[in-house]
Amino acid sequence: MAWVEIVTVAALLQYIAFSWSVGIARARHGVAAPATSGHPVFERHFRVHQNTVEQLVAFLPALWLFALRVDPEWAAGLGFLYLGGRLLYFFSYTRDPKTRSLGFAMSALPTLVMLLWVLLAAVRSLFG
Repeated sequence: MAWVEIVTVAALLQYIAFSWSVGIARARHGVAAPATSGHPVFERHFRVHQNTVEQLVAFLPALWLFALRVDPEWAAGLGFLYLGGRLLYFFSYTRDPKTRSLGFAMSALPTLVMLLWVLLAAVRSLFG
């Protein structure tokens, strides 16, 4: 389970790093708080951060449920794929939002796979 713990901490640290990028973009492009729109580059950083919040809500429970119900090593592997996807999403979205699809898929699909697998495993344990 240590790898799952490492992935969890890495995901939270990644989220914090993305929030710092919002602050840096806010200062660099003169977008005063509490505004959430202004310069397009700031808005890209802001959207990456917000989308990461949205992804974390599903990813973290999926990661832990999968680790406990199915396999912690596979959970960690899928978690590392999620982290790489989020990083790719960050760099692609902040450069050109039209290129964000691969990073989004690499972070959304592992979560979906884990959730569906946990659901299947839970249902099988009830009826199998």
